Amino acid sequence: MKKIKKIKIKINGKFSTINKNLSIINFLKEIKITIKKVEIELNKEIIDKNNLNIIKLKKNDKIEIVHFIGGG
Repeated sequence: MKKIKKIKIKINGKFSTINKNLSIINFLKEIKITIKKVEIELNKEIIDKNNLNIIKLKKNDKIEIVHFIGGG
């Protein structure tokens, strides 16, 4: 049986261990985040939502997930 490698990343200031070679879109699906209502910042750079499926998370990446809240 093949062992899945894990890496450590930081999400909104908290460390988390995830599978290596996980794309941002698949990571967001795993943690049940709907991309329509958030912006994703990877290592202090806002990511275009069209690229979420091609960017793979790497060891020590820092992700900030910013939720939009309606109001008036």
